[in-house]
Amino acid sequence: MQPIHVERPETPRDAASVILLRDSAEGLQVLLQRRSAQMANMAGVCVFPGGKLERTDSDADSTALLDQGLDALHAQLGEPTLSVPQATGLYVAALREALEECGLLLATPPGAGSDLAPLVPALRAQLRAGQPFAQALAAQGLRLNTQQLVPWSRWITPASPAMSTRRFDTRFFLAAAPAGQTAEHDNEEATTSTWLTPRMALEQYRDSHILLAPPQIMSLVQLVRFATPAQALQAARGQRPATIQPEPFMQDGLRTICYPGDPLHSVPARAMHGPTRLTEQPDGRYWPAEGFEALFA
Repeated sequence: MQPIHVERPETPRDAASVILLRDSAEGLQVLLQRRSAQMANMAGVCVFPGGKLERTDSDADSTALLDQGLDALHAQLGEPTLSVPQATGLYVAALREALEECGLLLATPPGAGSDLAPLVPALRAQLRAGQPFAQALAAQGLRLNTQQLVPWSRWITPASPAMSTRRFDTRFFLAAAPAGQTAEHDNEEATTSTWLTPRMALEQYRDSHILLAPPQIMSLVQLVRFATPAQALQAARGQRPATIQPEPFMQDGLRTICYPGDPLHSVPARAMHGPTRLTEQPDGRYWPAEGFEALFA
């Protein structure tokens, strides 16, 4: 087993991603979007909506629209060393990306019972034209609904990335998809939007119908055990978000990624359910050495 050494690893960029959930006849479903084949990072891979933290996500205009106190949001992330502006900005970034990438607006309207769906097309157009997110929402009298976001996990790209050209320090949030709104990709960064149960998404990956990156694979594995969004959200609220920094090494000529709790990982305590390592197969897919079903053991 040979660790993969990088002389000068890139500093990870702060980012936020939101795992949107909904009920269905088949049980809990998650929203996956296929990234455009033209993207420089993770082209063609199915991901949860998300992106890097922008400067304006932490500015005074964004802070003024928050529905919770700054210290409360900071505490929920469970990262004492993170600055308050960074912490609150990550919530804003998750909400902004949900609107930009899939057209789902998690906000509180000025009047009770107001329908937000008709506002979405104009708001997305304003964001594409360069208008700041907070400014666009404030003009409609909207507040950011951070109470709908529940911190779930933190993934830090390894120094030697597996499927990307950049490194990110990404905070994943869970959120129930807002009622009465329809997820629609932007046809720029994302080219398809699909609701799937976690098990079905992993089966489609197994059968080569979709591509997934290891953080998405393992996030879906965590969600398989929940029958409804309410169950997943309750579990997320009752735990501290896990921090996961995969550590890659080469074994028998194949790239293998181990996670906290694995005998070869520097962190001895487990951070999540499922296997503690995935191995890149000759076809480029990542599986436990024991095969697909070992994801659910």
